[in-house]
Amino acid sequence: MKVSFIFIAFFLISGLSSPVNSQTDSCNSIFNDTNGQIPFDTSSLHCKAVWTSQDYILSYAQSGSNVWSFVLSAPNSNAYIAIGFSPNGNMVGSSAIVGWIAADGVAGMEQYFLGGQTPSQVQPNQGDLTVVENSSAIVSASSRLYMAFQLNTGQPRSQLLYAVGPTGIFPSAPGYVLTEHSNHVSTTLNYVTGETQTQNSPYSNLRRSHGILNMLGWGILLPIGAIVARYFRRWDPIWFYSHISIQGVGFILGVTGISCGFVLENKLGANVNNHKGIGTFILVLGCLQVMAVLARPDKVSKYRKYWNWYHSSVGRLLIFFAAVNIFYGIHLGSAGNGWNAGYGSVLAVLFVFAAALEIRMWMTK
Repeated sequence: MKVSFIFIAFFLISGLSSPVNSQTDSCNSIFNDTNGQIPFDTSSLHCKAVWTSQDYILSYAQSGSNVWSFVLSAPNSNAYIAIGFSPNGNMVGSSAIVGWIAADGVAGMEQYFLGGQTPSQVQPNQGDLTVVENSSAIVSASSRLYMAFQLNTGQPRSQLLYAVGPTGIFPSAPGYVLTEHSNHVSTTLNYVTGETQTQNSPYSNLRRSHGILNMLGWGILLPIGAIVARYFRRWDPIWFYSHISIQGVGFILGVTGISCGFVLENKLGANVNNHKGIGTFILVLGCLQVMAVLARPDKVSKYRKYWNWYHSSVGRLLIFFAAVNIFYGIHLGSAGNGWNAGYGSVLAVLFVFAAALEIRMWMTK
């Protein structure tokens, strides 16, 4: 009896102290709905949630001495799904596997080399991934897509990118041009432990500084300064010094933000010619406004009314293009809807405030 108790205690302790498999989650029955359409054995794959906001699950395993098996599973949102293998965590220079099944059932899978950020620089049937022949498949089952493939490699790259395409837009023959993704994430994966981490975008602090400085300088302070100049002239000379101070701070912040943008473009090698062109135009308009203040005629001068017209027109043009370029920059940086909503809310408040003051001004004339 005593011996039996010792054995029972031993097995209980052994069971409680046996190591928990924290490497990856087993796939269990995740592939049951694919009905054997994946062209390789999935029973030994390990599954890991790699992009929780998009419900992306990566299943992987080493299937041979130089063969790795992958299945990327994601919700079927009528958009392409993609996984990229990056040498440094950046999109540019990566090779990606992209798969899709359109609403009419037309399916496709292609390897792309991501040579840049424009569709013309994303080259189909290119890349440095050696895909095992007849190992690729894209399957739709239970409202999910399963993109399966095997790679000939001793060790896959651990810096992985995931992307989802725009709804309803797919590559098509003969060019298979890949439209820019609607969302993406950069991660690292430890194939041994299964640990995955989301990486910050390269130069994330510089990106953030570029966006915040331009938004605050050109996009918020300058409109406030313009409101002061138009609706608070009765408090002379307080309105004038307030206007000059607000616009001066906005100009300094904006110039600093644009400078950050030039540095960021140089470091990333990004193709943002349209964004850069609008930003340069805004900078020129800002410099013209500063020079106009230095050349401001006296109140009694016959040229003063033309100066007033010029100064207000250039200011309005600057504010308009600043707002447009800020929203465009949010889009290019994939900053998300929160930034759009935040800046849009600020603009809405300023617009309502200015509209109320405009109505009041016309009513008191």
